[in-house]
Amino acid sequence: MTAGSFTHLDTPLGRLLLTADQDGALTSLHCARDVPAGLREDPEPFAAAREQLDAYFAGELREFRLPLRAPGTEFRRRVWAALDEVPYGSVLTYGELAARIGAPRAAVRAVGGALGANPLLMVRPCHRVIGADGSLTGYAGGLDRKVRLLTLEGALRGQVAVR
Repeated sequence: MTAGSFTHLDTPLGRLLLTADQDGALTSLHCARDVPAGLREDPEPFAAAREQLDAYFAGELREFRLPLRAPGTEFRRRVWAALDEVPYGSVLTYGELAARIGAPRAAVRAVGGALGANPLLMVRPCHRVIGADGSLTGYAGGLDRKVRLLTLEGALRGQVAVR
């Protein structure tokens, strides 16, 4: 039995690597990376992801409905669950996300670490989290992609500094 599968998808943000477990649940979506060992190339399990990503980039989809399975610590899972609730076209700060999970303001670095460990870019919308001063900070896919995603969603209002 195989550990899972992978495929590549060309998008307006560049080439993406998608991986899934043996049950077809999406386990990662990254901007061009090396394929993890033990996976076989098979585009079939990714038909729904491909369709939804195409609709998202066309401005026709606001919420992904895909089976996801990304391992993480209890803290990371709490952060990711709160992140999943951030609506399309909106942003919040690291501090606001920390508050949503009941963590103290001092936990903003830990929240940032959980976002940096998010293996499901775009599907789990870590691009919607910004700095307390309104600046765009950190994004595993690169700040230029973060700007493009937030622009697509209509979330960039006024001047936003990129750090």
